[in-house]
Amino acid sequence: MSITLLIQDEKWRKARGLGARLKRAAALALVRGGADAGASLTILLTGDKHMQALNLSFRGKDGPTNVLSFPATVNSGNYLGDVAVAHGVTVKEAKESGKSLIDHATHLAVHGVLHLVGFDHATARQAKVMESLETEILKTLGIADPYRRKAA
Repeated sequence: MSITLLIQDEKWRKARGLGARLKRAAALALVRGGADAGASLTILLTGDKHMQALNLSFRGKDGPTNVLSFPATVNSGNYLGDVAVAHGVTVKEAKESGKSLIDHATHLAVHGVLHLVGFDHATARQAKVMESLETEILKTLGIADPYRRKAA
């Protein structure tokens, strides 16, 4: 498996150890998601402005989002596609949910990679399967269940 990490927004460099964590998480997601042993992908760590442009171009939504997945074309061999994660949105969400930036970014990367291998959450049944797999992968990395609601 080959996972390329591209850091477009320099703010991501402040999160020490993030690159290694994301690569490990992506590799786990590939294995647990059933990808071929020779599968490869790219994770782009970008900023909100670039993510907003991607979101508008590819989804018709004018605003940044936390993560986007771009599956490769059918004839791309073992290259599965790209996952983009936005810095500002991820930082904001991590703070709001009381998570570390590294843990939240790791969750988003796992989520994006699972989309590349065919998982979705458009229906309640699909969401349950995908979220359960995300939770299992994150647990392996020592990250708490991101879907568990905190007691009020």
